[in-house]
Amino acid sequence: MASTSTASALMHSPRWQQFYQLTKPRVVQLIVFCAAIGMALAVPGLPDLQQALTMLAAIAGIWLVAGAAAAFNCLIEDGIDARMKRTAWRATAKGELSRTQTLAFSALLCAAGMALLGFYVNLLTMWLTFATFVGYAVIYTVILKPTTPQNIVIGGASGAMPPVLGWAALRGELGPEPWLLCLIIFLWTPPHFWALALYRAEDYARAGLPMLPVTHGNDYTRLQILLYTWVLFAATLLPFLAGMSGWFYLVCAVALGLGFCGYAFRLWRSYSEKLARRTFWFSIWHLSLLFAALLIDHYLP
Repeated sequence: MASTSTASALMHSPRWQQFYQLTKPRVVQLIVFCAAIGMALAVPGLPDLQQALTMLAAIAGIWLVAGAAAAFNCLIEDGIDARMKRTAWRATAKGELSRTQTLAFSALLCAAGMALLGFYVNLLTMWLTFATFVGYAVIYTVILKPTTPQNIVIGGASGAMPPVLGWAALRGELGPEPWLLCLIIFLWTPPHFWALALYRAEDYARAGLPMLPVTHGNDYTRLQILLYTWVLFAATLLPFLAGMSGWFYLVCAVALGLGFCGYAFRLWRSYSEKLARRTFWFSIWHLSLLFAALLIDHYLP
């Protein structure tokens, strides 16, 4: 989410920066971080040199394809973005980058990322990453987002894939472990996004998007956030119960989960825009610190 100062700074930004912002850097950073955790957990102990080089290639490839999906999203939603305060600053929304330029940029990033993954990682990771691109850029952006208030729930499946991609990159196969991490992100996405949608409801209504606060109201959305945070809390305990992690992770998961549930409970009891914003930002820290705890726990003796 761009601040007013960011939008102002981009009014006369160089062309390369306009393209760079289309990749939604903050979102992509979290995606790549979760993928990197999946890579680390797939390797017992510290990676050797070959594994480390594979990790670097996988990170670069996933970063490029994720950026391509974000740019394609900006291309498809340029008209919607122009009607929303949160996104009106984007170069596509302002007409400073043409649809042809944006499509070419997205295609170039996707092709480069796919090539990196196919030649230097493995074909499983390459095709899974491409499927994730299609899931977000096409199924979510084109089909789900403008048609159903459950868009973020169904479409969240593609956004939950980074740990699976990371695991596949280092193992060349998939087991139950990365799918547990995928489940956590899948359940985290709705309360995270709906907290944002609550205080941006007017924006979404103006853009004609059927987000949950627009179609079902503020009260119903807050109840859904509360229910999802408790289900998410239970899911975050699964890595410990499955033997993927130890007590350090469990303590962190419980503390972070109770914190998220606490925010959701307060939001359910009494709404304010300030609290919705704080819940949204806490959700980002929740996922980041949860996966960081997994990483630290993995290397503890």
